[in-house]
Amino acid sequence: MSVRIGVVGSVNLDLVASGAPLPRPGETVTGAQFAQHPGGKGANQALAAQRLGADVFMAGRVGSDALAESALELLRKDGVDVSAVMSEIGQSTGVALIAVSPDGENQITVASGANARVETHDAALLPGCDIILCQLEVPIEAITGASTRAQETGAMFAVNLAPAIAVPQPLLETMDLIIVNEIEAAYYGEAIHQGEGLVALTLGGDGAALFKAGQEIARAPAFNVPVVDTTGAGDTFCGALCVALAEKQAPEAALRFASAAAALAVTRPGAQPSLPWRADVEDFLAEHA
Repeated sequence: MSVRIGVVGSVNLDLVASGAPLPRPGETVTGAQFAQHPGGKGANQALAAQRLGADVFMAGRVGSDALAESALELLRKDGVDVSAVMSEIGQSTGVALIAVSPDGENQITVASGANARVETHDAALLPGCDIILCQLEVPIEAITGASTRAQETGAMFAVNLAPAIAVPQPLLETMDLIIVNEIEAAYYGEAIHQGEGLVALTLGGDGAALFKAGQEIARAPAFNVPVVDTTGAGDTFCGALCVALAEKQAPEAALRFASAAAALAVTRPGAQPSLPWRADVEDFLAEHA
């Protein structure tokens, strides 16, 4: 029986210009290639978890515009339950403007649209799950509602603190799993280690580490792979780590699984199109045993 993961988060359409140098302030660059993909940190993490073997339920908002169906296309196609994704009349679907350099680095500007209208009660639309996963591209009130829903149903409450914004300390301390990169970890400092939950820290080329009460309890090295596009790699890690922990994998094995999934994601262009399937990750791990 598959683990069940609920996601409260953002749904975007990614508009991607790739292959040209990233512009400096005030600079225009040419020669890029254009592509359009479904995205949003919430939707990315939901799809990642679904492809990696979980049954995933998504709560969020899209606009009442022509972009909504495109933004939800891959979630529907791959079996994510989007019955709790509401259409917000008079609002636009969230859009991310993404520039990707020839070496795979990116710059992202997000127009939140309907994602800014996700509310406290949206999490109540989720069924009982093993884990409820959130990010910070929706209002803090929605995260608070997800925390309450997790407590009511006995779910593990996981939050990817990205993008880094102020979060009340009492809310931080309700989180059973916090996921941050080095920039986000520096922003929050010791505040993320004050609760009783786990903190997963991604370290780029140095892999990932897992902490409890400020003490490192597990570490996994990074995998050396050719980088095509880093967009979505962090979201893949989040979805994969939640799947692994929900399956009761040991901390080091869970980190290694999540790191392998993220490594595969950077070898392909786009966010959601690059997300690996469970068989891909298991084959990759077997090759790197």
